[in-house]
Formats: sequence, C-alpha cells, structure tokens
Amino acid sequence: MIHLVFQEADIEALRKSFELDESLTGEIVQIKDDFAVGPLGDIYSPAAIEDRKEWWRQVLAGGDYDGLVDRGEVDDNRTVLELKEKLEQDPEQVLWIWAAQNKHDVCGYYWLMSQLKEYPGRVFILYLNNLPFINEKGHIFYPDNLYEIAPREFLKARKLSREVTLSEFEVDPDEWTRICNEHRGIRLLEGGKKLVQEDYDFYDAELRKFITPDWQKASRIINQYLSKSKHPTGDAYLLWRLKVLLASEQYDVQGTVGKMKEFEVKGKEKAAVMDNVIMDNG
Repeated sequence: MIHLVFQEADIEALRKSFELDESLTGEIVQIKDDFAVGPLGDIYSPAAIEDRKEWWRQVLAGGDYDGLVDRGEVDDNRTVLELKEKLEQDPEQVLWIWAAQNKHDVCGYYWLMSQLKEYPGRVFILYLNNLPFINEKGHIFYPDNLYEIAPREFLKARKLSREVTLSEFEVDPDEWTRICNEHRGIRLLEGGKKLVQEDYDFYDAELRKFITPDWQKASRIINQYLSKSKHPTGDAYLLWRLKVLLASEQYDVQGTVGKMKEFEVKGKEKAAVMDNVIMDNG
C-alpha cells in the first residue's frame, strides 16, 4: 500500500496513525508543488514544466525560500514516474490518495489524475469533504487539512476509502484541462471539487489591510493575513505579493527585504490617510 498526500505536515500525522492500525502501514509519498497558484498552461510539457519552475524562481527570489527550485527538493514529475514504476513492478500494489477540503489538495488531485488512468481498480481516494471529526478536546469540527486530524481519527477516515471510478478518470482530467487553458494565476475552492480562478493580484487588496501606519515585521503582516483571511495561501506567495506592493512606493520599508523576519513595513502618512478615508466611506 502506498499513501499519497499533498502537504508535508500530513506525512507525520498519517504516520502516527500507523501505530494504531498496522494494516494502514505503507510508504508515504508527497506531491509538493502548490498548483493552486502560478501558470498551468500545457502543464505536462517539458517547456511548461520549465516555465513553471522559472516562475517559482522569480516568486522565491531574494526571500526565505530563495534557491529552493534548484535544490532538487521539489520534483513532482519524478515522484509520479517513480510511483508508476512501483505500480508496474507489483501488480498487487495499490495507491491511496488522501485529500482534504482545501484548494491545495484538490488542485494536486486534479494534476495527478490524468497520469494514473492506466491503473483502474488500483487507485483509491479518501476525500474528507465536509466530514465531521473529533478534535483533541472532544469537540466536533470540520478539518480543512489532513494534518488537523488526530491519529485515532484516521482509523475512521480510512473507512471513506473508495476506488477512483472510470468516469472520474475521464471527467476530472478534462476539468483540469479546462482550468489550465484559462491561463489565470489563482485557484480557489468553492466546494466539493469545484475550482474557480482569479488573477495573480487576488490577495493584494486584503493583504494591504494589514499594513498599518506603524512599523511591523513582514512576518507579522503575513501571519495576520493567514489567521484572519477566508482565502489563506502559502506564505511564500504572500511574501512575493507584499514585495510587489512595496514596489508601488506607497509604503515605507526598512531592513533586508525578502526575509520575512528581517524587514519592516508601514504605510506612508499620505497613503495611510487615504486608506482611512476609503474605510470611513466604505
């Protein structure tokens, strides 16, 4: 049995559940790219793969994740090739895909589907779509991410496993092709597996609301956004958008720009006054 997840924190959460039920034990692999952001056009071609890497280089340049693209730590295409080799070598091997109700997991699922259509009957999905679980305090909650589930709850989650149908192997890749051909920068999850798209600057307006007339570290601005926004995304993407906003010269900045904990931002007096006027009239 091979388990596939889409977020690093999911790995340890799933591994802990193996201690409670050895029948779950298996290799865990991760699809690491965040397909909820960035270019997707002709996504499986060598040229498009390199274009996406170059886009990530630009997004991560000069920041806390500078150089990540070229370290070889993220190579999902190689991961899928190795996964398919294991399925070919062992006809009894099966794959369990774990996905929660968030745009990151759902986009990863869509990206993966067309690459596994040669293995009907051997690919299973555990999709935690609006399903209740019990948290550590004994309260019912609806997790947005797999890693939020306690290890004992994975024993309940495993009952949700079902075979990916032939229809899904046909329909879902077509839906992903449609999404890719729209050439937008941001994917959002409306519910179920329905994705809608926005432009690259989608997060900018709300991110600006957390820039005040007082100096704040960039890490604080980003963390406030992530804790309060209805549409969270990766901190690396938000850092890039913050740097784009700073380029407009509407804000003052001090420190080493790019390192979230090493530079501070505040609104210029005139810009701050205008923002307050807009809010008062809003």
